[in-house]
Amino acid sequence: MAETRRVFITGSGRRLGRQLAYAFAAKGYDIILHAHESTEGLREAEARIRDLGRDVFAVQGDLSQVAHIRRIGEEISARVSRLDVLVNNAGVFPTAAFEEVTEEIWDHALDINTKSQFFMTQALAPLLRAARGCVVNVASAGGFEPWKNHIPYNVSKAGVIMLTRAMAKALAPDIRVNAVAPGVIIVPGEEVLDHIPASRFPMQRYGTPGDLADAVFFLTEGTSYITGHILPVAGGALAV
Repeated sequence: MAETRRVFITGSGRRLGRQLAYAFAAKGYDIILHAHESTEGLREAEARIRDLGRDVFAVQGDLSQVAHIRRIGEEISARVSRLDVLVNNAGVFPTAAFEEVTEEIWDHALDINTKSQFFMTQALAPLLRAARGCVVNVASAGGFEPWKNHIPYNVSKAGVIMLTRAMAKALAPDIRVNAVAPGVIIVPGEEVLDHIPASRFPMQRYGTPGDLADAVFFLTEGTSYITGHILPVAGGALAV
């Protein structure tokens, strides 16, 4: 009997990370959740995933701190012997005009969006090797093109693109490393927020969590010979 697959998703107490956790659970994966401060969201996600019949547990920590990342790695390693998929999803989206960017804003964006992805992968590499597993980093369409008032974010996500390629080379052939680069993905509850017009995208609509999950599943399950690839999930926005 095949061993149950297991995925760890950072930043899965809310938004896209939480929706990805539900999608993986529906696919038959056991789930490891993570949040820093979204404790209520973690509890709700755990309950829903258990209702889907999957095993689940959660870890918490500040991913801007390498010491916290290493502790999380130790907690997970104490409970499981292998990890099939790591999704480095946790991220921040600071908005600040050029003159208003502070060292704190800059460092926090790079620490959470880029540095944490490297050190989390490093901490869990033994478990990923045991499963010959894979990593999916969450980059962004903003890693390819600049957005007004988002310089630290753009730089941090551009860093994820290079980090993905570099880690793919470093960890092959045992661990595949790829990334998704979402554009505007609307999660439940955010439909009423202001967004750039969908008419600007060739696909003429916003993305859904299902669209992102499909891309993640392609990189995790749909191929065994792709590594170092960045897959845009942006409705063709990067083509114009």
